[in-house]
Amino acid sequence: MPRSARLDAPDLLQHVIVRGVERCDIFCDDSDRSRFVATLSKLLVQTGAECLAWALMSNHFHLLLRPRQGLLSPVMR
Repeated sequence: MPRSARLDAPDLLQHVIVRGVERCDIFCDDSDRSRFVATLSKLLVQTGAECLAWALMSNHFHLLLRPRQGLLSPVMR
């Protein structure tokens, strides 16, 4: 059974999980992780979203996001 559609509303706290295809690595080293955090930081400023917590592993990451000015979908694009 497919999961239900995600609720998407401003100020709604969202737990986002992204995995590599077939659980393959998406980060090779700490340099990759640093680049990701820098890009995420710029994106959060552009979209007005907040990241309250994150965890970066080699094959997936978790983000706890709160979009302040709009929806989560522009942040994820």
